[in-house]
Amino acid sequence: MPHRGTTSSRGLPLRVRRHVDDRGLIVPLVLANVLILAMIAFWPDVWPVSLFVFPLMLANSFLAPRAIPWFALLTALFALASLLFESELSLRLVIRSIVIVLIALLIWRVSLRRTRLGVGGAKAEAMFVDLLERIQRPSNISLPAGWYLDTAIRAAGNTPFNGDFVVSTQGRETLQLVVVDVSGKGTQAGTRALQLSGALAGLLDALPASRFLAAANDYLLRQDWDEGFATAIHLCINLENGAYEVRSAGHLPAIQLKSGQGRWTAIPAEGPALGLVEDADYPATHGVVRPKDSMVLYTDGLVERPGEHIDVGIDRLLGQAERALAGGADDLAERLIDAPGSSDDRTLVLLHRL
Repeated sequence: MPHRGTTSSRGLPLRVRRHVDDRGLIVPLVLANVLILAMIAFWPDVWPVSLFVFPLMLANSFLAPRAIPWFALLTALFALASLLFESELSLRLVIRSIVIVLIALLIWRVSLRRTRLGVGGAKAEAMFVDLLERIQRPSNISLPAGWYLDTAIRAAGNTPFNGDFVVSTQGRETLQLVVVDVSGKGTQAGTRALQLSGALAGLLDALPASRFLAAANDYLLRQDWDEGFATAIHLCINLENGAYEVRSAGHLPAIQLKSGQGRWTAIPAEGPALGLVEDADYPATHGVVRPKDSMVLYTDGLVERPGEHIDVGIDRLLGQAERALAGGADDLAERLIDAPGSSDDRTLVLLHRL
């Protein structure tokens, strides 16, 4: 649960566990095929040919792609050879053997595609989980007493890979938060988001806040992607006095709760989306987050609805935020992002000053 002076990010996957080296599995799997064939040869009425599915599934999960093709073909040959030991061939037995052969050929075909990556099965899944954890894991941020930060990310189609991500960095007195929405959604934008998140995190650490979006824009222009644009909003805030700068690259405005006024207000900031215009300018909007104030950064998945003007969606989010904050700041990001609405990728970051 999030607490004061720290950060939180929910729904992160479990840490990747190390897997057994597949070189020690090849011989046992081949011996398993030999054993199954021997069992069918001696007791054909007891052991079915479908037993060959088990070594196939184990090989598909744990062997390296270079070893799977020949093992799949070997298993298909074993399945066909098992017919030689049947005292009476039936249509059912032949169909079962053909099904095993088709499964083996399907695994063989998939393994050939995996050879481009060099890993497959459980190891490939572990690698993607690690990449996902890296894109969603907050930077090493330790906020001083009196500040609260919460982040929530949801992907379209219930897939963890999406085009929204958050990068952040913390200095001696300042905190920088960037919410990015890559063009596309779900897995279509996931690969670009993975690449872009690492690059923007490096730029954020290396450059002054005033130059960050311009450098990010130059980076995207150099990539020459077919759908190579992204929107972003960049918040740089002084944790000593609450003074902030907000810069936008074609993104929806940040919103701030001004406790003295008792209402949420949008913070105007203008600039073109990243990756569209050369030598773009990103002017800053200045303000102050005072005690009891909150700042929310979000992506368009939270406010866009078909046939509805975007301002209506922003007003709805403001109303939801005002009602949710009445129950306290804890878990506010989760409560807002899970509100009924769009199935698009959506991200929300809440910064609250106690």
